[in-house]
Amino acid sequence: MTYARAVPQPADRRWPFEDPPNTACFTTVGVLWHGVPVGLVTHDEDDGAFQFLPFGGAANRDDPDECRLVGLGEMLSQDPTLAEVADLPLGWCAMREAPGQPWRREPLAPDE
Repeated sequence: MTYARAVPQPADRRWPFEDPPNTACFTTVGVLWHGVPVGLVTHDEDDGAFQFLPFGGAANRDDPDECRLVGLGEMLSQDPTLAEVADLPLGWCAMREAPGQPWRREPLAPDE
């Protein structure tokens, strides 16, 4: 089981997500343990869960050996730029071309 670390926050910075830091979200082994950057974020309409997926790795999200459940705070601790998608609406996704590039947002396709 993976436990979320406390997210260090400067005094003038507020928690950007509506959900608390210990909210469960999904990611992959590559993102969590190997430093693969997040290229796709989904905010699922059915359960409100966030998924933080690697570049080109969306196909691995259904592989139980790749999937990991972590705290939202852990994800923000690993990549502070994820705060930029904290307001992503339910049923939407955000993707970027490369780390440091702007996020492009769009509604999730009905089958995603």
